[in-house]
Amino acid sequence: MAEEVMNNKQIILKHYVEGYPKESDMEFKNNNIKLNVPDGSNVVVLKNLYLSCDPYMRSRMSKLEGSYVQSFTPGSHITGCGVAKVLESGDSNFQEGDLVWGMTGWEEYSIVTATQSALFKIHDKNVPLSYYTGILGMPGITAYVGFYEVCSPKKGETVFVSSASGAVGQLVGQFAKMLGCYVVGSAGTKQKVDMLKSKFGFDEAFNYKEEQDLDAALKRHFSDGIDIYFDNVGGKMFDAVLLNMKLHGRIAMCGMISQYNLKKTEGVHNLLCLIAKRICMKGFIVSDHFHLYPKYLEMIIPQIKGGNIVYVEDIAEGLENAPKALVGLFYGRNVGKQVVMVSRE
Repeated sequence: MAEEVMNNKQIILKHYVEGYPKESDMEFKNNNIKLNVPDGSNVVVLKNLYLSCDPYMRSRMSKLEGSYVQSFTPGSHITGCGVAKVLESGDSNFQEGDLVWGMTGWEEYSIVTATQSALFKIHDKNVPLSYYTGILGMPGITAYVGFYEVCSPKKGETVFVSSASGAVGQLVGQFAKMLGCYVVGSAGTKQKVDMLKSKFGFDEAFNYKEEQDLDAALKRHFSDGIDIYFDNVGGKMFDAVLLNMKLHGRIAMCGMISQYNLKKTEGVHNLLCLIAKRICMKGFIVSDHFHLYPKYLEMIIPQIKGGNIVYVEDIAEGLENAPKALVGLFYGRNVGKQVVMVSRE
């Protein structure tokens, strides 16, 4: 087969980042790519449709040691979760025309191995394809594992979710309400706080930026304490939550977006509460739990189609707008799950 050489637009990381990322830390470049599978190779050629902007990507923009993820390579394209169409495959598990989600490049076309990219074939196409960057992708299974597996929730318990309007938080809150819990969320704008209550069904919500005393804010909403805390932010909010946990409370450590851009991370002062209150706190990485993905789909797809779960996306159009979309996460500009649409197919 003749080699097909195509122009391939990419988002390149120019250098390692310190502090808050800027659009100028990345550049939009054109390169050529050969869209063919070499004889005997098991690679998969993808046309990228949607890309996911996720907070953990910030850490990959710095030089990492001993992390569960590898640093991006300055001068090379950024990678992340995305939805793509298979153009050609040397892997017998994938055929031309298949739709997939998994790790891919921030570029128009990518050549990957299914194992390294943890590719999942998309079977249900009667939902928006972009959902596979969110509720039906990594954020969805993250919310599911963190809430049900890590926190072991029970009906009637009190649940607090930080960064509650984001890709993961909005789902955790709805899962908790489905179970019959009392749920409060925090967010950073009035619009997001209103959305938590009116759209996602949270019992209460507050704007953490307007609170002078986070401990007092939590006591206002949880007079008897918190059974479950789903932590997406870390920092001062985590410290305040420790003071308000109930005996035998559970904390799922999902993310720490308040710390990602700091040269020196903040300390925690109230860890004695873990002992005194017999709190179970556990960090988790979603890729350790991908074996639960089929079970998660069995639960979530009927809920979506039945209108019992709401999911809000913030979609930026065009690969050239991906840097702005990613940077916006760290300033709270996104409303809901931040997605970049590269192509409609």
